[in-house]
Amino acid sequence: QVQLVESGGGLVQAGGSLRLSCAASGRTFNNYAMGWFRQAPGKEREFVAAISRSGGSTYYAASVKGRFTISRDNAKNTLYLQMNSLKPEDTAVYFCAASEVPLPTTAMQCRYWGQGTQVTVSS
Repeated sequence: QVQLVESGGGLVQAGGSLRLSCAASGRTFNNYAMGWFRQAPGKEREFVAAISRSGGSTYYAASVKGRFTISRDNAKNTLYLQMNSLKPEDTAVYFCAASEVPLPTTAMQCRYWGQGTQVTVSS
């Protein structure tokens, strides 16, 4: 079992930045690849970014590539998502997830989930 807790969400103006964190506890953090997903009202949960167990490989959704950066600190059992140049369409609840798949890109590939943190980008 892995427990995940997200933090760092909030309200920001378009063009601004936020850094999300996901603190993990329970089983060994670096046994899992990690991903960030988001869900806007009335929409399905969608993939944002993924990172391998070591942090050596990353993958991004086209909509965030070049603006968002996923990283992890295995010594601190923490996953991060640096979000720059935010747009109103980035508004959503952001979830972190742990997976046994090398680079998870779908919700079904993820085993453990956090509760989510709200990100709201105003225009």
